[in-house]
Amino acid sequence: MGERNFGLLTDYDLYLWGEGNYLKAWEKMGAHPMELNGRKGVYFAVWAPNADYVSVVGGFNNWDSSSHPLSSLGASGVWAGFVPGIGQGELYKFFISSRFHGYKVLKADPFAFHFELRPGTASVVWDIDGYEWHDSEWMTHRGQKNHHSSPLLIYEVHLGSWRRVPEEGNRWLTYREIAPLLSDYINEMGFTHVEFLPISEHPFDGSWGYQPVGYFAPTSRYGTPQDFMYLVDYLHQNNIGVILDWVPAHFPKDEHGLGYFDGTHLYEHADPRQGEHMDWGTFIYNYGRNEVRGFLLSSAQYWFQMYHIDGLRVDAVASMLYLDYSKAEGQWIPNRFGGRENLEAIDFLKRFNEVAYGYNQGIFTIAEESTAWPMVSRPTYLGGLGFGFKWNMGWMHDTLNYFSKDPIYRKYHHGNLTFGLLYAFHENFILPFSHDEVVHMKGSMISKMPGDEWQRFANLRLLYGYMYAHPGKKLLFMGNEFGQWREWDHDSSLDWHLTRYPLHKGIQDWVRDLNTLVKKEPALYKYDFEPRGFQWIDCNDSEQSTLSLIRLADKLEDTILCVLNFTPVPREHYKVGVPVHGFWRELLNSDAVCYGGSGMGNMGGVHSKDRPWHGRPYHLEITLPPLGCLFFKLQR
Repeated sequence: MGERNFGLLTDYDLYLWGEGNYLKAWEKMGAHPMELNGRKGVYFAVWAPNADYVSVVGGFNNWDSSSHPLSSLGASGVWAGFVPGIGQGELYKFFISSRFHGYKVLKADPFAFHFELRPGTASVVWDIDGYEWHDSEWMTHRGQKNHHSSPLLIYEVHLGSWRRVPEEGNRWLTYREIAPLLSDYINEMGFTHVEFLPISEHPFDGSWGYQPVGYFAPTSRYGTPQDFMYLVDYLHQNNIGVILDWVPAHFPKDEHGLGYFDGTHLYEHADPRQGEHMDWGTFIYNYGRNEVRGFLLSSAQYWFQMYHIDGLRVDAVASMLYLDYSKAEGQWIPNRFGGRENLEAIDFLKRFNEVAYGYNQGIFTIAEESTAWPMVSRPTYLGGLGFGFKWNMGWMHDTLNYFSKDPIYRKYHHGNLTFGLLYAFHENFILPFSHDEVVHMKGSMISKMPGDEWQRFANLRLLYGYMYAHPGKKLLFMGNEFGQWREWDHDSSLDWHLTRYPLHKGIQDWVRDLNTLVKKEPALYKYDFEPRGFQWIDCNDSEQSTLSLIRLADKLEDTILCVLNFTPVPREHYKVGVPVHGFWRELLNSDAVCYGGSGMGNMGGVHSKDRPWHGRPYHLEITLPPLGCLFFKLQR
């Protein structure tokens, strides 16, 4: 064993760790190849305050728990030591003997940078330094950007099933293989960002990464840490932002993971009424413990700083905020005031956002929060949780509920389309059609649409047109953009062959052109979160199931008009009030033949008529196609 020296874990490091403020704990916790006292080897450090013996085991000592013991660093609860003669690529675990109940266990390293490929569960000694980044231009520009007033068009991706290699046993693409393919596709489609389902190491493929054990390790399924760096770097060099799903809400019960780590409930609460998600079969973090908060804060900082990640989307925030989340009476414990709010989790989320924004230029955070909790995306100094954005789950559910109806009944559900504008500016909303909407027997997006084949595709184009006209940033899960028929299956590739068929290609082209339009027109992105960026023209025509609205920017000539028909009945000579006299050019028409539509439209645009309508001084008389969405802009 090597002795501790300055430059390894110091007393100040341990003080910060105990305080929950060691925000770069990965730099010294875990496993670090180095030279110490003239010998090359690996320095190990692990937090196990209730252990009476800790050692490092691996192939280098035949997994002998007595061979390489670590030393206790006193009241910090950290055990550390130097093992000479080993280095990069060595498999290892920590053997922990608890002072309680005679409990002995082998644990993976909570701070491991790399893991062996499942079903193996060992950590891997890995040096993450030395990768040469080439994204300085992106990182500099990122720090100067206001994401709220910029286009944010997110393509959500599960790396293991976007594309596979059927000729080679249906294997995954590696991080390096997928980089050019994904980059080219995202740029071709006009998205600004990719959001990866969790890539933190996880034992079970079917969890899609949402039950992680490696909070500092990109999964080894697709390559090494440097390979993942290459993927992020490549995307940045091609002007694509990278968002990661991050899961601080819960963790799995696998024996090699964080649960019952040192013979006590160290990371989780001891009482199952506080410490377990019954629905998911997972443990809940004890956010009131300083070291646990510090562990999670370090993880977030790690992805931002070591992997140049641009945004973290925090999963299952609602489950963190409420002590009674998905629990019946008697299955939960109230807070110290008798309420249902998880006060420690609230404090953690605020601290997470303060640290994220305080230490990293140009990043943003997103909450997947499904309740009416107030001020999720408002600054902590105003009493908010501090997130940059929030998924608009209410809008998503109302919209899909409406579109699932046969058009003959839609007039009775018109409020599902308009209700969202009553709260649209309460938060900085992202409008999501995510992976959650196309799994667990919910059907694919195209299969949710009613009618015959033509109507289904027309409805899906209309749905996306409505989404892009509505205030809020946009997110589509892979496969949604070309109308995949099958539900998403994490074990197989998307059905890319469908894009050879005109109707599927039409959906894909429509999404591409919507993305292009948003990036070109400030009215469709600049004031997504402010009432001044939106006005209804007519939101009350439930009898005909139509909507008309305008999106606004700083200049009158930037105004965009959108008119939508939610029935298969064409509406000729349809009148729409407009604020300005002139020629209104038809920018996009979801019923165009090139998208698979019937070809009804307005021959490139219409001149306004000098007569009031809908409370506006002028009006257009247009042809409104069946199940159609039209975008117009005043041509000056």
